[in-house]
Amino acid sequence: MALGFTPAVEIYGANAALINQRLISWEHIDAAGIESDQLTLLLDLEGLEGLPSLGGKVGLRVGYLESGLVDKGQFLVTRRTPTLFPFRVSLVATAAPFSAADESGFQQRRSASHGPTTLGALFRELTARHGFSPRVDPALALKKVEHIDQSNETDMGFITRLATKYGAIAKPVNELYVLARPGQVKSLSGKVLPDVKLSVTHNNRPGDHGFITATLDDSARGKSQGCKISWWDAAAGLLQVVETGLAPFKTVRQSCQSAEEAQAVGEGEVRKMGREKLKVKISCPGNPDFSAEGLVVLDDTWPDFMRGRWSIDKVTANGDRTNSYRCMIEATCLDPGADTVA
Repeated sequence: MALGFTPAVEIYGANAALINQRLISWEHIDAAGIESDQLTLLLDLEGLEGLPSLGGKVGLRVGYLESGLVDKGQFLVTRRTPTLFPFRVSLVATAAPFSAADESGFQQRRSASHGPTTLGALFRELTARHGFSPRVDPALALKKVEHIDQSNETDMGFITRLATKYGAIAKPVNELYVLARPGQVKSLSGKVLPDVKLSVTHNNRPGDHGFITATLDDSARGKSQGCKISWWDAAAGLLQVVETGLAPFKTVRQSCQSAEEAQAVGEGEVRKMGREKLKVKISCPGNPDFSAEGLVVLDDTWPDFMRGRWSIDKVTANGDRTNSYRCMIEATCLDPGADTVA
C-alpha cells in the first residue's frame, strides 16, 4: 500500500459531528490476546454551554487523504472525564462488551464445576449464554477437559484462564467470541490481515516524515525450550510427569487430570516459549494496515538481525490536531532466520 503524506481521521456514529469538529487528539490501541481494543478521544469544549451528553457507539476511520481511510471498527463509550481550564473532555471507548447494566451477568462472579467435556463445548456453553457467537479453532475444539472448577470468577475471567491453560487466546471481537491459537484470532473472526512491509529510509533521522526507531529485546534467549508437567495417575497411585519440547525443561506447576491433558497443556506452553523468544518495539509513521495478530515484514533495509517476519502483538496508533499520525508496534519474532543476535 502506497501511503500518502496528509494524515486524516474520521469519527462516525454517536455524536460524530460534534466529535469531529472538536477533536484535539486520538489514540487507538489494537491488542492481541485478552486485552480489550480501546479508543481514546480528547475534545475541546471551549465555547460550549455545559457538558454535552456523549455516549453510545463510535467508529474510527484513519489513514491518509491521498490513499484513503481504513475502518478500524466500532467502540462503546464507557468513560467520560471532563476537565476545567482548559475546558476539555476525554472519552474512552472499548471494543469489549462491558456495560453498566450487564444484563447477562457477564461480569458477575460465580462458582461451578465442569467436565468431563471438551474445550470447544465448554467455551461455546460459557459464551453463548451471554449472546455471543462463538468461534473455535478446530485444533483446540476437541481437547478433553476432564474436570475444572470455576471458583468465584466472572465468566470472562474463567474463559481467559481456561484458554491460557491450553496456550490459546480467548477474546471478544464485536458480536463474536473467538478461541484460537496466538496469531489466529483475527482470521477466525473473518478479518483478512495483509502482511505489511516496513522499510527504513536512507536518510533516517528524527523530524523526518518517515523516521523509524526500534528496540530489540532478546532477554528470553537461552531459556527453557521444553517443559515438564505432572498429572495424578489414580489407577497407579503415582504422580506422573509428561515432557514436551527439548531440554532444558521448565517445570510447570499446574494440576492436570490425565496424561492427555498434561500433553496438551505442555504443548501450549512450548509454543508460548517459542513465540516469546525475540521481541521488538518499533516507532514508525502511521499505517492503518498495521493490526494486532497481523504480520510486519522488516525488509533488507533493516540490520540483518532484525530482518524477517514478526507477529504483531499490539499497535498503539495516535494523532493530534497538527495532523501527526504515528504507530508504536510491539511484535514477536516468527522467522527462526531472524534469530541471529550474538
